[in-house]
Amino acid sequence: MYRHSIGIEPADIDHMGHVNNSVYLKWVQEAVVRYWEKVAPSEAVTRHLWVALKHEIEFRRPTFLDDVVVADVIAERVQGARALFTTVIRRGEDVLAEVKSTWCCLDANSMRPARLAKDVVNRFLPA
Repeated sequence: MYRHSIGIEPADIDHMGHVNNSVYLKWVQEAVVRYWEKVAPSEAVTRHLWVALKHEIEFRRPTFLDDVVVADVIAERVQGARALFTTVIRRGEDVLAEVKSTWCCLDANSMRPARLAKDVVNRFLPA
């Protein structure tokens, strides 16, 4: 698991006084990419990019400007060039949203789907 701190900006707040639903996707994108950059070897980070293919978001509670929020990212599965991540956005013990995301790993040069080496996958999904 990787824990990512989230900063809430005034521009994140919508007309109802809480974080706009679209902002959660920005948070998930930041959290998953930071997780990749922290855990993967630097040469793998240089050689690969990630694009989101699908997000399923379950919103549970609203988030407000002064909240202290974190995103916990868990790598669930890697299959070929695809990876499934779960991101749980929390305020203390309260779960604000849970996001299931499918991502595709790309070769940074060709921009085509790329499988990760087993030793890189094992950094995220230990045997």
